[in-house]
Amino acid sequence: MAATDRLFTGSIPEIYERLLAPLLFEPYALDLAQRLAKTSRRNVLETAAGTGVLTRAIAAGLPADARMVATDLNQPMLDRAAARQSRDDRIQWRQADALALPFEDRSFDVVACQFGVMFFPDKIQGYKEACRVLKPGGRFFFNVWDRLSENDFPNIVTEALTARFPHDPPRFMARTPHGYHDVERIRVELNAAGFTDISVDAVTHWSKAPSPRDVAIAFCQGTPLRNEIEARDAAGLEDATKQAAEALAHRFGNGAIEGRIRAFAITADR
Repeated sequence: MAATDRLFTGSIPEIYERLLAPLLFEPYALDLAQRLAKTSRRNVLETAAGTGVLTRAIAAGLPADARMVATDLNQPMLDRAAARQSRDDRIQWRQADALALPFEDRSFDVVACQFGVMFFPDKIQGYKEACRVLKPGGRFFFNVWDRLSENDFPNIVTEALTARFPHDPPRFMARTPHGYHDVERIRVELNAAGFTDISVDAVTHWSKAPSPRDVAIAFCQGTPLRNEIEARDAAGLEDATKQAAEALAHRFGNGAIEGRIRAFAITADR
């Protein structure tokens, strides 16, 4: 993973929340929240909370006497999440590294993480920390994207940028968000961290957008892919976005478009 893969700064959090949340994250947040609702959840920890899409989905069904701590490594993302969330005394926002959680052992009934573990530089350490802060019998809920070829929009954007930068193509999407999809590897690493009774479900949805340009902006300007584009052409972000939009329009047409997205929902017991 490149150093820039974890940098969600500048205008990225705003674009991420405005365009990527409805495009990709909302249906999977509802899926995870529904899974979580079937277990005891008085004390909930969310890691890699981003702009709070899963936070809001969990909070909607959280018992009145429950508490939830939503954490993220990037303070600008947490700031965006807190601004979107209506006042709720059950929720605490806290900057924290999922690989070194600032919580005591056996503090939570549930740990949840939406599309965050792919960004962990050390996956097993991240899993060990989740296991450490869970109470005996606690559960870890998370999801990861399937391979890039199974996700239409980011795949086409990546292909368009490869054509633009053929000698040094930006590989953020393939390398990190869609680079951790080997289910057997995930099982082995969860076991190594102390988890048991691991279940994995493939979950497919259809991503919908008002236009190809909305999708191009979401990926090229609302993710760390932006950092890679600007590193290759400091003044070329708009042109790269336009080329990605044209590739999407060529595949799906102009106007409203939709494409397949596929991920894995994973549950592991402590």
